[in-house]
Amino acid sequence: MAHVQAYDGAPADATLHESVPKQRVRLPRGPVVVDVAGTELTDAERVRLQHPLVGGVILFSRNFESRGQVRKLCREIRRLRKPRLLVCVDHEGGRVQRFRKSFTAIPPMRELGRQWDEDVLGACRRATEIGRIIGSELREVGVDLSFTPVLDIDWGESGVIGDRAFHSDPRVVAMLARCLSHGLLLAGMGNCGKHFPGHGFAAGDSHLEVPTDPRELDALLADDAAPYAWLGETLLSVMPAHVIYPQVDEQPAGFSRRWLQEILRGRLGYQGLIFSDDLTMEGASVAGDIVARAEAALGAGCDMVLVCNRPDLADEVLSRLQWSKPKGFARRLGALFRD
Repeated sequence: MAHVQAYDGAPADATLHESVPKQRVRLPRGPVVVDVAGTELTDAERVRLQHPLVGGVILFSRNFESRGQVRKLCREIRRLRKPRLLVCVDHEGGRVQRFRKSFTAIPPMRELGRQWDEDVLGACRRATEIGRIIGSELREVGVDLSFTPVLDIDWGESGVIGDRAFHSDPRVVAMLARCLSHGLLLAGMGNCGKHFPGHGFAAGDSHLEVPTDPRELDALLADDAAPYAWLGETLLSVMPAHVIYPQVDEQPAGFSRRWLQEILRGRLGYQGLIFSDDLTMEGASVAGDIVARAEAALGAGCDMVLVCNRPDLADEVLSRLQWSKPKGFARRLGALFRD
């Protein structure tokens, strides 16, 4: 476990919620992404978001009432500190679209795969258009990043992935994801490929259990992980799966130095930012308590860790986590900010 050096003399275990800051705090961004409870910030949340270890905020459907309201919320989050926090959301389309009222209804990605089977160029054009719509609508209200595209292969095994996957052919997945990412970039938004090396073959839902995928490394690299190799620098960030691949490592990919350092960064040459998936999910439970999970993810090679829907656990991480900023962290994170 790496030891933390506090930012600018501010201790990592600083007491939370002592008072509401009166002016914007200037300090570097940390590795923890937290959420907020409602449609506007509470005083306790304002203090939490100014903790030295916080680097981003993830929004959910509960944070959205209208365009104007969520724009105001994002504006307040942005103004809390300098440099400002990264504002993120899961906004893939289909089942996973957090903002709906007055936003374009985005189809599940499987619809693009079906279109590909009939009209390759039309599917590519539509994927780019959808990426541009997602990016422009979210950027207009102040969101920096949507955790998309899903690069999982549609093996017909995973209910939690299902129609979130583009296609059963990794080449099609890579091409449609590239087009979607191009649309996002046209709108001034980055991307996050997930869930490395692939969640599509594992039947279990990592929100509720610890899924396993029994295949050998060569099979995983040839199919599920192939889009990550082919997309290369197109991917500005990646999120690993809370799935165990026992033929490769006994730890889930998001806690595995072999997956993140040896394979993703080493063998595949990936140089962008790595987010953990939500550490409160059951699939992360194998790593221990919430602080042990954060330490394991960061130690394995994640740059940032998500702690969602449990402010008590977020506060525990912020009070106890020890962290040293890895080389290149500021560059990798900074690439996700388009303004």
